[in-house]
Amino acid sequence: MLYGKNNFKIMQRCCKYTIFAAMLNFIKRINWDLMGMIASVACAIHCAILPLVLTSLPLFGINIINNSFFEWTMIGIAFVVGCYALSHGYRRHHQNLKPLLIFTTGFIFLIVKQFFYNYEILFLAPAVCLILYAHFLNFRYCGQYRTDNTHSH
Repeated sequence: MLYGKNNFKIMQRCCKYTIFAAMLNFIKRINWDLMGMIASVACAIHCAILPLVLTSLPLFGINIINNSFFEWTMIGIAFVVGCYALSHGYRRHHQNLKPLLIFTTGFIFLIVKQFFYNYEILFLAPAVCLILYAHFLNFRYCGQYRTDNTHSH
């Protein structure tokens, strides 16, 4: 019997591992620096444009402009993506600490912004610029590493 219960279970396990392997392969191919840059730009757009465009949201009972939970969630996402992208680039490609140090400085500005609301723009602008620059440097250093390795063969 070709399609018995045991063969079906084996096929299920095999397919689960195949799907899991495909997901891992997809995750490995994601350009995390690009994701970090997109997250930083999305954060900048949210912080700069959203208050101007969506000031009518409280009329509908929606408040994401000064929502602490939303702000900390965005900061957490930026931190996770940034740490993964920059540590991956550092470990696997270029071993240059400059992008990590610039990212850390930018992130300190981003955290400080949350506690000094009156000076938010003074901390937000350098935070976004530093975080974007860190991702850009990491992206460039990773590209140089790939180029250097292809020429050395």
